[in-house]
Amino acid sequence: MVIVFFLLLALAVAAGLWLWQGHRGFADSPIGAPPEAAVEVARGDAFPTVLRKLREHGVTLGSDLQWRLLARETNTASQLKVGEYALEPTLTPRELLQRMREGRTLQYRITLVEGWNIRQLRAALRNATPLQQKTAQMSDAELMAALGHAGQHPEGRFLPETYVYSRSESDLDVLKRAYAAMEKALAAAWDARAQGIPLQSAEEALILASIIEKETGIAEERPAIAGVFARRLKIGMPLQTDPTVIYGIGSSYDGNIRRRDLTTDTPYNTYTRKGLTPTPIAMPGADALRAAVNPADGQALYFVAVGDGSGRHLFSATLAEHNAAVARYLVTRRETLRKAAAP
Repeated sequence: MVIVFFLLLALAVAAGLWLWQGHRGFADSPIGAPPEAAVEVARGDAFPTVLRKLREHGVTLGSDLQWRLLARETNTASQLKVGEYALEPTLTPRELLQRMREGRTLQYRITLVEGWNIRQLRAALRNATPLQQKTAQMSDAELMAALGHAGQHPEGRFLPETYVYSRSESDLDVLKRAYAAMEKALAAAWDARAQGIPLQSAEEALILASIIEKETGIAEERPAIAGVFARRLKIGMPLQTDPTVIYGIGSSYDGNIRRRDLTTDTPYNTYTRKGLTPTPIAMPGADALRAAVNPADGQALYFVAVGDGSGRHLFSATLAEHNAAVARYLVTRRETLRKAAAP
């Protein structure tokens, strides 16, 4: 009987080891899900529901008992986090459950581009998938109220950069983060402003930064352009910048700016009105914000594009120099267009 007892004990231990090794092998084996598969843990889902969803998404590895034991072992069953989880084929059950316990959900990205206006920003949000749409039917005023800033103009209020979101988030969530990011960037720029700049508030810095952003895509030119505008503001000279005129034209702008556009007065026409525009005209990036409050020194009051397609500008201190630069621009522009059209 003693011998039989020890034989049975040895068999039980061997069977237990076999089952344990099988469980460990299951826990650390690739789940083999189809490529680009993902599972969503919804609010209120218990682990059996999640397991059923895994099966529906092509996860055949292991028995239901093995999954439940592993979920208990990893303390996942009671700590499931809502969200969408990627099911990479090489992912193991242990790694997947750890992600579900820690809330490491599948992430998506949307990039807000420097110089976009509010119409372009809202169009990009409408086209972002799988971002939930809460603001698509809102007016700009309703949008700002939903963000907690009723009565504020939306232009330029969101920092252009790449934002990460999950399937459970909405366009309003992204806008809240972008608004907070702009507030932080603007405050940092204003705190680091140079002495004697012709700006009275961070709001004016935001407006000027938006104009600088639209005038050049060349980062190293921004302080020089800010310098031109700062000097004009100091002496009461109109800014005379085309992007503000274009913004005043609005959605009817067809890609061409005509002489009559420069003489038609709007709140945003800096040819007919002195000073800054009433609001920003686009989303300025952090570099444009810093340039607006730290303009380059110099004597230049004018600038014009080089005309060679580089996006660079020529800066002039006098109107005579500027007119000569404009003449060179026209020659260079015609030559550039001729070469582009040549077979």
